[in-house]
Amino acid sequence: MLQENLIKMYEQSFREHREMSAVTDYFSGESYSYYGFAKEIAKLHILFDEAGVKRGDKIALVGRNTPRWCAVYIATMTYGAVIVPIMQTFTSNDITHIVNHSESRLLFAGDAHWQSLDTDRMPLLEAALSLKRLDVVYEKEGSAVAEALKTLDDDFKAKYPNGFKVEDIKFNAIPNEEMILLNYTSGTTGSSKGVMLSVNNLTGNMVFARDMVNPDTGTNYYSAGGRTLSFLPLAHAYGCAFDFLAQLVVGGHITLLGRMPSPKILVDAMQVVKPTIVCSVPLILEKIYRKMIMPMLEQGPMSIAMKIPLLNTALYSVIKYKLMASFGGEVQIFIIGGAPMNQETESFLRKINFPLTIGYGMTECAPLISYEHPKYFKNGSCGRYLPGLMEAKIVSKDPQNIPGEILVHGENVMMGYYKNEAATQAVLEPDGWLHTGDMGIMDEDGTLYIKGRCKTMILTGTGQNIYPEEIEDKLNNLPLVMESLIVERKGVLTALIFPDYDQAKQEGIQGEALDKMMADNIIELNKMVASYEKIGRYELMESEFEKTPKRSIKRYLYQDK
Repeated sequence: MLQENLIKMYEQSFREHREMSAVTDYFSGESYSYYGFAKEIAKLHILFDEAGVKRGDKIALVGRNTPRWCAVYIATMTYGAVIVPIMQTFTSNDITHIVNHSESRLLFAGDAHWQSLDTDRMPLLEAALSLKRLDVVYEKEGSAVAEALKTLDDDFKAKYPNGFKVEDIKFNAIPNEEMILLNYTSGTTGSSKGVMLSVNNLTGNMVFARDMVNPDTGTNYYSAGGRTLSFLPLAHAYGCAFDFLAQLVVGGHITLLGRMPSPKILVDAMQVVKPTIVCSVPLILEKIYRKMIMPMLEQGPMSIAMKIPLLNTALYSVIKYKLMASFGGEVQIFIIGGAPMNQETESFLRKINFPLTIGYGMTECAPLISYEHPKYFKNGSCGRYLPGLMEAKIVSKDPQNIPGEILVHGENVMMGYYKNEAATQAVLEPDGWLHTGDMGIMDEDGTLYIKGRCKTMILTGTGQNIYPEEIEDKLNNLPLVMESLIVERKGVLTALIFPDYDQAKQEGIQGEALDKMMADNIIELNKMVASYEKIGRYELMESEFEKTPKRSIKRYLYQDK
C-alpha cells in the first residue's frame, strides 16, 4: 500500500494552484480555475449530503466531456462515494444495465442520453440530473435531490458565511484501500465487468505521472502550467488517467474537445492550445503518417532527395518540424496507448526523433502497466513495467524468446470485478498476480513486447502459434489497405481488408482494379511471413470494422462469419 493518497494530493494541488486554470471547454469557452473548480465541488458535496448520499454509494455519470462532467467525477471521489463513468457511445440498454448492475443511486447525464432512457427499467435509481443545467430530470418518490437543489445556494452561504476561502478546500479522508471507481469494461450485458478500483490503484498511476521526468531537460513532463488537449473519452481509463486526473495533481490545464474530433478540428485546436503533452490512440498518428508523410516520401522532389544520405538527414528534421508544428509546436512527449501501433509508422517516427512513447495498460490496472521515456524506448516494445509500482512475468519456459501470457502484480492491480467472484477468480490469483490475457515476451530489464491476445492466437494443426496482430501490422502497410483482420475460416487463414476507398477513388483505382491490387498485396504479404502464416484467401469489407471506445477492432464480431 502506498503512503501517498490521491484525495490528499488533490486537496494540496487545488490550494496551491488556486489561481491557475484547471479545465476549459474548447468550444463553449466555459472554464474553471482550480479555486472555481474546488468551489463547484464543494457545492456538489453539499448536494450529496442533503440528498442522503453515503460513503461508498455509487453515482453514475454519462455524457460529453465537459467541465461539469469533470466536476461531478472529482466531487464524487473526494466525497467518498464511488464514481461510475459510462462511455457516451454506449446504447441506452448498455447504460441501463450499468446503472442497475452498479446499484447507482444517482445518475448525471447529458440531455441526449437521458431522453433515450426508461426509468421504469432502473428501479434502484433515486434521481437523475442534467449535466448541462444541473437540474433534476427524474426523481423517485421520497428522494430529496430536487429539494436539496432548491436550497443549494442558501446552504452554501450558510456553510461558508465569510465566503469560500482557500482553507475551505478540504476533502473527506478516504483511505487508500477503499473503492473509489467502478469502471465497466464494456456495455453489453453479456460481457461487461465492473472493475473495482481503489484509491491506491489510482494513486499509483498518479504518482508515476507526477514523477515522469524528461531525461534531456531534467524537468517533469507533468507540471504546473502544463497543457493537455483532451480528445479521448474520459470515461475510458487511459484518457481519464493521463489527460485529466494526472494534470489536476500537478496544476496542469485541461482543454476538452468533447469527443474524438475530425483531423481539421484537432489540428486547429492544437494551434490554439499548444499542448505540452499529447495522449492519443495509434490511429491518429497512423493517419497522419499515411496521409501527410508517405505522399511526401514517395512523390516529387523529396522522394529523390531522400535517397541521398546527407540530404535525407536534413529532410528528416524538416518533416519532424512540420509534424511538431501541426501539434502546436510545444509538445514534449507524445504518449500512445489503447492499441498496438503500426511498426512502419513507429519506425519512421523514431527515425526522425519524434518524442514518441508507447505505454501498455488495461482498465484492471487503472490503467498503466508499462512505460519508457522516448530516449530509452526500444522499438516494437511497450516500455518497461513500472519500477517500484508493478512487476511482470511471462508464463513461458523461455520468457525472452517464447511468448507466454503476461501476468502483472503491484499497486495498480484492481480489487476485483464487482459482484462477479467467478470472473475475479479466473484472472486474479490468490497472491495478487493478474492474468492480462495478452501474450508477449520480456527482456531482462523488464521491457515488454506484446505479440497478441491469448484469445486471438491461432494454433495450427502442426502446433505453430500464429499471432494475427503481427500479420495485420504488415498487411496494413501495403498499398491502399486502411485496416485489416486475420481470421481462420474452415482451417484457412483469411484476410478481411477494409481498403482506403477515398484514396483509391482519387487514384482512379476501383472495382476490379482495386480487387487486383489487394490480390497483389496478399502475394507480397505471403513473401514476408512464415510458411505457416501465409494467407489463403481474402475478403474486401465495404465499411470499416466496428471499434471499441479505445478504437481497437471488435474482433469477436468477425471471427465466425
